[in-house]
Amino acid sequence: MLDLSTTYLGLKLRTPLVSSASPLTQDIDSIRRLEDSGASAIVFHSLFEEMAQDAQSAPARPALDRYLSLLRKAKEAVRVPVIASLCARTLKGWTEYAQQIEQAGGNALELNLYQVPSQADVAGSEIEEGYVEVVKVSKSAVKIPIAAKLTPFFTSMTNMTKRFDAAGADGLVLFSRFYQPDMNLDTLDIQPNVLLSTSEALRLPLTWIGMLYGRIKANLAGSSGVHIPDDVVKLLLVGADVTMVCSALLRHGIGHLGDLEAGLRRWMEKHEYESVANLKGNLSQLRCPDPAAFERAQYVNAVKAIQNVVLTGREAWRILSGE
Repeated sequence: MLDLSTTYLGLKLRTPLVSSASPLTQDIDSIRRLEDSGASAIVFHSLFEEMAQDAQSAPARPALDRYLSLLRKAKEAVRVPVIASLCARTLKGWTEYAQQIEQAGGNALELNLYQVPSQADVAGSEIEEGYVEVVKVSKSAVKIPIAAKLTPFFTSMTNMTKRFDAAGADGLVLFSRFYQPDMNLDTLDIQPNVLLSTSEALRLPLTWIGMLYGRIKANLAGSSGVHIPDDVVKLLLVGADVTMVCSALLRHGIGHLGDLEAGLRRWMEKHEYESVANLKGNLSQLRCPDPAAFERAQYVNAVKAIQNVVLTGREAWRILSGE
């Protein structure tokens, strides 16, 4: 009997498959379908401070009330944990809305640390300290577990994760995606252009989770690039506690969760793993025979692979051209 269970943010989950924040988690019927299809936990869509920053504002208060009301209904509708998501701009917003989310019944809280540092006179160290402070004040404001969803754009990712760990983060989600705008050349307008991820996006969380596994206390969630069962297996092998799915469900439908779980089961049976706990972290830097060479080896092997492709292409051209 395969044991697919894992623990994330202190929550015992049936499998590592978690539905991340998306339009699918804005609707109660979709949330029920996510649970029925195999999601072991559901990350609720994000509450943005822009929606709720002024409690006296006519449009803002109903927006906040709707979010909290829907969160309560989601909790009543499913048995799996519901993890709320918050994206605030001020320390007051992080603390006050975190408390209201806790009161509404969220099992845990994901801090969506999404910020584009566009001010040239603000040093990177100041921005980083601000992120750490957000985790500290949020953690002190609530009793439910907290995860920090990070971007990959830190000079020293390992140092920052240790700081988040020390600040009390129960989990780290690697990584948030920046949605860069596009341009309409007919209307000369800047417009949003959301591109769904592919399995190629897995490389970044795969690399960093592999290096962080066993070196921090916080749980590690792999986000971005989870589309096929192999993606789930890879993240678990480098040390992820859970694998978060979004784009694949938007592209293939909610039922794709069942395909991912079935594929994970087949792989584990084929390779004779009895539990997720047995395979987790086996290909991490910590388990590498030469941990110091882990990161460098990936780069060297990639360069060699590119050289082989180029050489093979040149040889094919010589044959076709009759040289």
